[in-house]
Amino acid sequence: MKQKTWLVHYLQLLAIAGIATFILLAILSSSNSVQALPEYSHRTGEACATCHVNPGGGGPRTLRGALWAAQGKADAVPALPGVLLAPGVTDGAELYELACGSCHGMLGEGLFGRDLANTGLTESKIRSNILKGRLKSGMPAFDGMFTAAQLKALTDYTVALADGTAEIPPSTYRLESPSFKCAPQSVPTFCGGN
Repeated sequence: MKQKTWLVHYLQLLAIAGIATFILLAILSSSNSVQALPEYSHRTGEACATCHVNPGGGGPRTLRGALWAAQGKADAVPALPGVLLAPGVTDGAELYELACGSCHGMLGEGLFGRDLANTGLTESKIRSNILKGRLKSGMPAFDGMFTAAQLKALTDYTVALADGTAEIPPSTYRLESPSFKCAPQSVPTFCGGN
């Protein structure tokens, strides 16, 4: 009887060791195809958001990031002369939404990037930051990505956010408030189950 108990324990330990080995191999062999590495930012002198859609780095690459990777991750991220970020867009609020909103928030409240609303930032500071970027804070440079008229419209709108006078456009994706038709005592099957 002791021999049978020992064999059962041995098989259980062997099964646990096999499962642990499988999990360890799965973890070690999994790979993420794109990861942001700070040394790339230091080597290129560019913010992570220059090459990645996510301002914090990692994930899908921008066009410049894809070209940089295709060149074997050179020491410089290729410029895209003549390629505008938003061709044909002239409204400052729309340009802000396209170029700035994902980091600075749609209302300038700050998400990944610093808050801009009611900060009193000057036109010259905003224009300089748009053109040159801010490597240490992760903001990419947008020099050459806007026409002169677009840059003025974007700067003017951002200044208005900074001084609190911006006329915030209504959200394109505004959702109507839901209307509840069920009382708390209603049977879930008749009320959508929620």
